[in-house]
Amino acid sequence: MIHVPSQLMAWYLVTAGLLGLVVGSFLNVVIHRLPRMLESRWRRDCAELAGTATEAGPVFNLAYPGSHCPGCGHPIPPWANIPVLSWLMLRGHCHFCHQKISIRYPIVELAAGVGALLCAWGFDHPLKAIGAMVLVWMLITLSFIDFDHKILPDSITIPGLWLGLILNCFDTFVPLRSALWGAIAGYLFLWAVYQAFRLMTGKEGLGYGDFKLLALLGAWLGALSLVLIILLASAIGAATGIGLIVSGRQKRDEPLPFGPFLAAAGIVALAFGPRLISFWLTGLHVS
Repeated sequence: MIHVPSQLMAWYLVTAGLLGLVVGSFLNVVIHRLPRMLESRWRRDCAELAGTATEAGPVFNLAYPGSHCPGCGHPIPPWANIPVLSWLMLRGHCHFCHQKISIRYPIVELAAGVGALLCAWGFDHPLKAIGAMVLVWMLITLSFIDFDHKILPDSITIPGLWLGLILNCFDTFVPLRSALWGAIAGYLFLWAVYQAFRLMTGKEGLGYGDFKLLALLGAWLGALSLVLIILLASAIGAATGIGLIVSGRQKRDEPLPFGPFLAAAGIVALAFGPRLISFWLTGLHVS
């Protein structure tokens, strides 16, 4: 925990939590718009390769158009755009057309807010606390995008990987050597699994975005954390997949995105990784 005077600690934690809620509102925008922006770019690139003309569509990016109801298109006023509170006050419905608003919006905001609060409370250096918040926010965003669209955008994973390496130039989370080997080993391990699975089955069991996400986690949390992350992600993914199949919500041959499980395992490794790794290494030494 950062050494803040006790009388200021409550304010510090509340500020971190509120910041997280505001960032969570922006993450909802990224989760909703970034895949559509990428799809538009891919269509435009394909049209250029095919030599066909494309009409310039309306401006659509993370900043424009402003927040609006997807049902009636009415702009959302500031009072109806307060993270979590507005959704509760409006009882999960648009103020203008009364269309239902997904509960995922406040869930993302709460996850970002609680994550920021816990990072502020749990890490003993401002750079480490802020870095941890950024990592958690990236993982939340990637999880929801992968769940919805089965893609992990390079526009998040690649800058995220480099940011982890830059932070670890100052030994923020792990020494730079461990971060470099973590990024390399993270990518190559899942790439090898992908190639072996494709050779044996003729199918693609993973995507290149998964390789980059594990490389990102290795760059932030170091090479030793990869064992913990892979084991946890595999266990959570297997349990979730079995549960969905048994409940009839998932078909056996329907692919399940691996990104959310890597992200969940990464957050566990961020919070408890050093203690779990130390316990594991101590056990190996004793045995």
